[in-house]
Amino acid sequence: MTEKIGKITLDYKYYPGEDLYCDGKVEDELLSIVKEHPASEYGRIIEERADWPTLYHLSALRGNIVEWIPVEKGMKVLEVGSGCGAITGTLAEKAGEVTCIDLSKKRSMINAYRHKECDNVTIHVGNFQDIEPELPCDYDYIFLIGVFEYGQGYIGTDKPYERFMTILKKHLKPDGRMVIAIENKFGLKYWAGCKEDHLGRYFAGLEDYPEGGGVRTFTRKGLEKICAAAGISEYSFYYPYPDYKFMSSVYSDAYLPKVGELSANRRNFDRDRLFLFDEKNVFDTIIREEEFPLYSNSYMLVIGRELEIKYAKYSNDRAEQFAIRTDIYEKQDGARFVKKVPLYQSAQKHVEGILEAAEKLNKKYEGGRFRINRCEKAADGVFLEYLSGHTLEELLDERLGCADEAGFLALVEEYAQAVSYREEIPVADYDLIFGNILVEGDRWTIIDYEWTFDRVSTGKDMVLRALYCYLIGSEKRRKASLSYLKDRYGYSEQDLEKFAEEEIKFQKYVTGNRLSMTELRNEIGYAVLPATHIAERQAAQWNRKRVQIYEDTGSGFSEEQSFFLPDAYEGRDVYGAGNKIAFDINIAEDVRAIRIDPAMENCMVTVEELLLYESDTVEKQISMGECLLNGKLISDNVVIFATEDPNMTIDFMRLKCAGKAYKLSVRLEIVPLSQKMAGEAVRGFSKKGLFGRR
Repeated sequence: MTEKIGKITLDYKYYPGEDLYCDGKVEDELLSIVKEHPASEYGRIIEERADWPTLYHLSALRGNIVEWIPVEKGMKVLEVGSGCGAITGTLAEKAGEVTCIDLSKKRSMINAYRHKECDNVTIHVGNFQDIEPELPCDYDYIFLIGVFEYGQGYIGTDKPYERFMTILKKHLKPDGRMVIAIENKFGLKYWAGCKEDHLGRYFAGLEDYPEGGGVRTFTRKGLEKICAAAGISEYSFYYPYPDYKFMSSVYSDAYLPKVGELSANRRNFDRDRLFLFDEKNVFDTIIREEEFPLYSNSYMLVIGRELEIKYAKYSNDRAEQFAIRTDIYEKQDGARFVKKVPLYQSAQKHVEGILEAAEKLNKKYEGGRFRINRCEKAADGVFLEYLSGHTLEELLDERLGCADEAGFLALVEEYAQAVSYREEIPVADYDLIFGNILVEGDRWTIIDYEWTFDRVSTGKDMVLRALYCYLIGSEKRRKASLSYLKDRYGYSEQDLEKFAEEEIKFQKYVTGNRLSMTELRNEIGYAVLPATHIAERQAAQWNRKRVQIYEDTGSGFSEEQSFFLPDAYEGRDVYGAGNKIAFDINIAEDVRAIRIDPAMENCMVTVEELLLYESDTVEKQISMGECLLNGKLISDNVVIFATEDPNMTIDFMRLKCAGKAYKLSVRLEIVPLSQKMAGEAVRGFSKKGLFGRR
């Protein structure tokens, strides 16, 4: 009934004997990896494999979603839906006892092998409903990370989510907490063109799952209604960003994001996505309109007493010796403070260096424009003063927004003068960018000085990096920043390219030459498809996929005696389709000839049917050899048109069919060609003597 893998116990008492869901080969590969490699090698393996399942299941960053929660060593934790253990290891490091439940034996074995040195973890394999009655009712925390949305599968009632929450609640201590991380079905990324995470279909959640299925995500109000139905009134919402899967920061109602902060939005690791609009710009608008909670990509619902932490930011997409977390706490009296803590023992020195940096910068800028945010030593990190106000970056954006060029340049000049103060002293805050300067009237405070080095850096160099970091934020910023760098300092595009190379070297120093999440996304290779480009290309394709008919009633062909057949192309409205033409037209008695323009592009046309009917009886089957063409006939029914105005003329006088009313039935297949390809094909067939009649 039980199995030991290292120090982990797996309990199979309620295992049904087979896994009812499985990702097949992927899970076999993951099991092999965790059996054969220590966790320290997972990062290298993720980069080498460059695929979504390996990243999703083995990345250490998955643990961010729970690492900031104040779980302590004396606490008991329940993790429902533990899967391959992406969260389990983080919980095991923090808690005294961790109980896991998962339906899959294969996934539970992956979990056990990767955490086999943890002696405080038990994994129950089986259906939650079977295992739940035997669970104790004294858990300090119950975690459902990416699990609550599957409530219909766990609980078979007409109100599964309310019932699921009610069942779990009874297993908490009186002062315990339940933590649910889940996608927001109104998340901005879905409006912007990301597919729904579970069904892989565009807009499935926004349309309220019209095709059904066993998964449901919710808006904030939807989750609040479930809480109310479950008799829960004490809860708080947190907002993981970019989402809960690879959270880099988490906000709360007490500390919401500021304009300009949400720029890491292209996170389609698992599938292609559309790019309907710039999410950063839209997030900025949403933040100004105070609607961020409605559009946060994910929610973290904490049921129970509110946490003192109101914000946490992870800087652990780095080498371990630089990996830290920044928290903002709020005490009951409303007082706030900032705390920075190392995430690994090896990062302790880096955090202690922040305190040293404060002392050095205070000495350098004494008497100058800058004030240094107060820093004090903490038992496990450093405390910093919490300051409110607007950053210099926000003020510059305001100047750009109202087209105040003079105000923009004046602020940059003020910055340039401030950073040039005592520039000969060998102390430099490399990250003294606009977003790290808080402006309160005439007082400018440096609020983050983590990357301070003992070296000389000129004011000109500092301005270059600050403007470089600023301009990569948006196209509007780019124009203003480039203009200033060129006009004021004489930097060229080549100078900026050289600086960009140096910046990449610094970033690689910070990450320990590991791939960033953006680089990993690019390596995995799922496309970001700009919707505007697709729409424009489709519109251009539609304009080319038009059939125009000219009629000659004795005065030749003219635009006045022509008309379009908008529905002639089959599937014209389907992107990439629509290469078949089918139409019937009536020929009046006075029509001497007609000209068919099958497209507005270079193309190859295969004639499948060209029939002339009189009173529903086939009068004549017209061959291409009987038509006048401005293309090259390469077989009995195939012609290449090396022109954007292809046409084929049927002369009823020449065919001795004039003077009667007919119906013409046309069936063609079109293959678009580039101008070069069409020209080469025509020349090739001509040289071989395959050119037919005109």
